[in-house]
Amino acid sequence: MSTESIFQTHLVLGYAAWLICFGAYILPGLTSMDRVRAHRAIATLHSFRFFGLVFLLPGVVGPNLPASFATFAAYGDLAAGLLAMLALIMIRIPQIFWLFVIAFNLVGMGDLILDYYHAIQAGLPARAGDLGAAYAIPIIYVPLLMITHVFAFYLLLGPQPKATQALTGETAAS
Repeated sequence: MSTESIFQTHLVLGYAAWLICFGAYILPGLTSMDRVRAHRAIATLHSFRFFGLVFLLPGVVGPNLPASFATFAAYGDLAAGLLAMLALIMIRIPQIFWLFVIAFNLVGMGDLILDYYHAIQAGLPARAGDLGAAYAIPIIYVPLLMITHVFAFYLLLGPQPKATQALTGETAAS
């Protein structure tokens, strides 16, 4: 089996495993929470994205990891992680909290999509060994990040719970 096939198989199975786990264990917990607590939980997970800087660390990644991928991935993750931390810090100021929730999700999801694009452009799937010890990041961590971004956008854009509508004076469309 080629390096590219192994990487792609790992990536698909990473998404499959996280979707099963998310549906069975994480989603029920998040849907039982109010929106603020659910977004706080998601932001807490994403606050660890500073770890993406490892793509720039010689000895952890191979010397031939394409800079076109590594640099963008590292700093995109850092930006998303810092925005998630700011959301967590601003929890007591709702308008600013929601601004940072939206920002970290837009930046974070955009980063992941562009990372996929840069990886394909750089031929990374065929050179996955260049990821070195960071190989686990796109296989294990990135699928969970993407899934939680999708769910965060669902929470942000989906219908508001009736209790929230009552508090904000909005009427539900029947």
